[in-house]
Amino acid sequence: MTMSKTAIIIGAGPAGLTAAFELITKTNIKPIIIERTNDVGGISKTVVYNGNRMDIGGHRFFSKSDKIMKWWQEILPIQGFDSQDDILKDIYYQKKRIKVKLSPDGPDPEKTDQVMLIRNRLSRIFFLRRFFDYPITLNGRTISNLGMIRIIKIAWTYLWVQVFPVKNINSLEDFFISRFGEELYKTFFKDYTEKVWGVPCNEIAADWGAQRIKELSVKRALLHAMKSVFKKEHTIEQKSTDTSLIEQFMYPKLGPGQMWETVARIIEEKGGVIIKNCEVVELKISQNQVNELSYLNHTTNLKTTVKGDWFFSTMPVKDLISAMGNIAPICVKKVSDGLQYRDFITVGLLLNKLKIKNETKVDTLNGLVPDDWIYIQEKDVKVGRLQIFNNWSPYMVADITKVWIGLEYFCNEGDELWKMQDNEFIQFAIDELHRIDIIDENEVIDSTIIRMPKTYPAYFGTYSQFNVITEYTDKLENLFLIGRNGMHKYNNQDHSMLTAITAVDNLISGVKSKDNIWSINTEENYHEEN
Repeated sequence: MTMSKTAIIIGAGPAGLTAAFELITKTNIKPIIIERTNDVGGISKTVVYNGNRMDIGGHRFFSKSDKIMKWWQEILPIQGFDSQDDILKDIYYQKKRIKVKLSPDGPDPEKTDQVMLIRNRLSRIFFLRRFFDYPITLNGRTISNLGMIRIIKIAWTYLWVQVFPVKNINSLEDFFISRFGEELYKTFFKDYTEKVWGVPCNEIAADWGAQRIKELSVKRALLHAMKSVFKKEHTIEQKSTDTSLIEQFMYPKLGPGQMWETVARIIEEKGGVIIKNCEVVELKISQNQVNELSYLNHTTNLKTTVKGDWFFSTMPVKDLISAMGNIAPICVKKVSDGLQYRDFITVGLLLNKLKIKNETKVDTLNGLVPDDWIYIQEKDVKVGRLQIFNNWSPYMVADITKVWIGLEYFCNEGDELWKMQDNEFIQFAIDELHRIDIIDENEVIDSTIIRMPKTYPAYFGTYSQFNVITEYTDKLENLFLIGRNGMHKYNNQDHSMLTAITAVDNLISGVKSKDNIWSINTEENYHEEN
C-alpha cells in the first residue's frame, strides 16, 4: 500500500506507539514517531541491569475494555504452559488452576519469550511495621493491628458520612472523606497520598480520586469480599470485578517494555519510522492547522524540520505549548507555565533474601512474600512503594534464587532527593528498608538507580484552569493530544491506549470533535464498551 500522507507522532510511549500501530494497520497514512530518549515504552519500558529487569512503576496488563485486552493478546499470546515459578509450586495446586489460567493453544514460556503470563495480584499496605490487606478488609488481623479504639473511630466516622454526606467535594481530601470517613482517610490515605504528591490533600483537585479510585469504596470492598467466599472469578477479563479488586492480570514475560518493543518492531516492519534521541522544540501553526515541527537531535545537535498532515502529541503539555512559541495566546501560556508534575526515582536492589517472611497462605518460591508491590505507609521513611520483581515475572530475575526489588520514591525534579548523588541515594534507600525491618542491609548484593522526570501530571498548580488549554488545542484540527502527559491526565496505560485508538478512529471517520478523547477515564462506563 502506498503511504501518501504522514502523521507525526511525538513520543514512543504506549499512546504514541498505539496511534502508530493503528495508523499503519488501518490506513495508508505513514506514522513517523519522534522520541526524546533512546528507548520505547515511556514509563512502561523495561530497564535491564546486569541481567535483571526493572518495571518502572509497575504495569499490570488489565483493562475492562475488551478492545484493549484483545489488542494486547494479539501482540503477545497468553501462556499455554506453566511458567518457571508455576512449575516449582505444588502440583495439585497447579492442576486446579490450569483450567482457569492457561490458554489451551498458548505458547510455553519455558521455550519462547513471545508470551504473556497470567499472574496473581496481591498488594498490601505496610503500616505500624505490620501488613494490612489492600483494599482494607475488616478481619481479625486488621482489628488486631489497628486496635479496637481506632476501629471504632473508623466505623463511626464512616457511618457519619453515610448519614451526613459531604456536600461540596472540592478537593481530594473531600473526596476521600466522602468515600471512607475521616478516620479511615487519616489512617490509610492522607499520609501516603501526600508522600506521593508532596502537597496536602486539600490542595489537590478531587479529579485525581475520581479517575484513579472511582470504583473503590467500603461498600464495594465488603461486597467483593463476601462474593469471593462463594464464587471465584475464573476469567482473566474479570468483568464483574472492580479494577482495584482484580485478582489476576496479564504480564509480558520480560516486563512491560517487551510489549512496546514488539509493537515498535511491527510498526517499523510495516513501513513506519521511529526517530530516537530527538526532542521536539518548535511547532509551526497557521489557520488552525499544525503545518510542521522541528526537533533537535541530542547526538548530533542538529535541528531538523518535518511536515505532516496530522500530528499526535504525547509530550508534556507544558513543553508542547512552549514549543508553539508566540503563536499560543498569552492566557494559554500562563496556564501551561503553571502546570506541575511529580517525578519518580526507583532504586533496584538485588538481595540474597528479604527479612520479612511469607506468613500468607499463598505458596511462593523460597518463602518469598507474594506481593507484587507493597505500599509503605510508615511516616519515618520517604520510600513510597516496594516492588518485588520476582512476583511480576520470574524471568525478570537472572538468578531465581535471589530477590530483585524496586524501591519507589516520589519527588520533584531539582529537590533534595532528585539532586542526591547516585551512591548516596542508594545507601539512603538501603538504610530506610533496613530501619523498618524489611531487609537486612548485609544481604544486598547489587544495586542501581533510575530517575524518571514528569512521571505524574499533577492535579494542583494551574490544573483547575486546564480547560483554557484544551479549548485552544481542540481548535487545531489536525492536532490530537493523547496519553498521560499529552493530556495532563493521570491515565493508566490502557486509558492512554484508548485515547490513541479513539483519535485514530476520529481521523478515519472524519470526526472533528475531540470530546470523546477527553471523556476517556472520566465517564463511569467508558471501559464497558467493546
